[in-house]
Amino acid sequence: MWTAVLLGTLGVYLLKLVGLCVPKSVLEQPQVQEASALLPVALLAALVAVQTFATGHDLVLDARAAGFAVALVAALLRAPFLLVVALGAGTAAMLRLIT
Repeated sequence: MWTAVLLGTLGVYLLKLVGLCVPKSVLEQPQVQEASALLPVALLAALVAVQTFATGHDLVLDARAAGFAVALVAALLRAPFLLVVALGAGTAAMLRLIT
């Protein structure tokens, strides 16, 4: 176990070191700047999708999906962020309570 932790730590450190060694001319290219601006959004969307629609190796539609749908509608209606989170969590909680 400790071997895996230490190897993972070393890998992350080396990846960061490689990122610091990238020449400034590469980082100033418009394609690189656009990709780096969109990458966090794509990663967050993928994380939300996996956490909402997957359990282990199976795809599922359960209370989490309904909560996500309610939160999505609230966000599209420009509700405040805390209300979006409360509506999504409340919907999922209520559905889990009644099922």
